[in-house]
Amino acid sequence: MKRNTKQREEVWKALEATPEFVSAQELHLKLRGVGSTIGLATVYRTLNSLAEEGSADALSIEGENLFRACSPGHHHHLICRACGATTEIEAGEVEVWARKTAGDHGYSNPQHIVDIFGTCPPCQSGLAPSA
Repeated sequence: MKRNTKQREEVWKALEATPEFVSAQELHLKLRGVGSTIGLATVYRTLNSLAEEGSADALSIEGENLFRACSPGHHHHLICRACGATTEIEAGEVEVWARKTAGDHGYSNPQHIVDIFGTCPPCQSGLAPSA
């Protein structure tokens, strides 16, 4: 775990206060909007570090890395393509499949990332809040 610097704490608090996935640029603008002098490169490094240690989820959509504070431990997501709403889900069947598939091919200690993208009920009905 990295030491907790003032800048790291600023990035973490901003990320934690943002319920949806956010890019480093968006988070940087949010921080600048509240008077922070933190640099964009520091935001990038901190977000990547938080993702590596499991404190943040990271996903890439159309070549852009997005981040969100998350629950500790391995989990999966349902993600709305329209509004970005995200729900953490349990996926026991995926865990069984991953272990079996790895084992069938002689692999051990399998790891995987599974996120399901779709359109959430509010977006399907046109009732999603505007971002």
